[in-house]
Amino acid sequence: MAKKPTILIVGASRGLGLALAEQFCSRDWHVVATVRGKSPGLDALKARFSTSLEEETADIADESSVRALRGRLDGRTIDMLFVNAGIAKSITATPGTAPVQDFLDMMLVNAFSPVRLIEIFEEIVAPNGTIAAMSSELGSITNNPGHWDLYASSKAALDMLMKCYAAHRPDDRRAKLVVAPGFIQTEMGGPGATFTVEDCIPLVADVLEKNHGKAGLRFVDRFDKTLPW
Repeated sequence: MAKKPTILIVGASRGLGLALAEQFCSRDWHVVATVRGKSPGLDALKARFSTSLEEETADIADESSVRALRGRLDGRTIDMLFVNAGIAKSITATPGTAPVQDFLDMMLVNAFSPVRLIEIFEEIVAPNGTIAAMSSELGSITNNPGHWDLYASSKAALDMLMKCYAAHRPDDRRAKLVVAPGFIQTEMGGPGATFTVEDCIPLVADVLEKNHGKAGLRFVDRFDKTLPW
């Protein structure tokens, strides 16, 4: 029997990360899903996919927590690493009105921490594997009409850090993706968002599988359409 490929999904306690874990379990992947604390949603998923899903604890913003997880996974090979991390604060504010700490928190969680985790974990990602992070259409400087200024800036920073990460490794043959899933009805997007989780996450999983192992960096939406940086 062929060995299942393994995906590590960082940030899978609820919302998009939990839905993505469900997708990959149903697609016959072995899923390692991280949470910061108790997750009833992941517990329910484990009851359905007891042999395909394992849970780990990590706080992406805490370097010692991330390195501890890396130590626990030492010796394992991850075929796909997907970092799902995002918070939104002071959504309608600008630099002239927002608390500075709100912006710093978003830059830490949305941009700096995902790429720090990727650097820490890159040695256990298969040489022909995939490294991906959840971005946003708002992270496109070209396309953003001026919405969610501070959050959008943090996602643009994530995209830039991923470009720099790829540029520092010109001979690396892994796929590197920043994926924009759409404006989705989650705790962050709210009930007025355009799409449901069920509308979008299966398409995100399709994009990840389609691009798995294809060398190069791409900024794409859920339809695998290339977005301008």
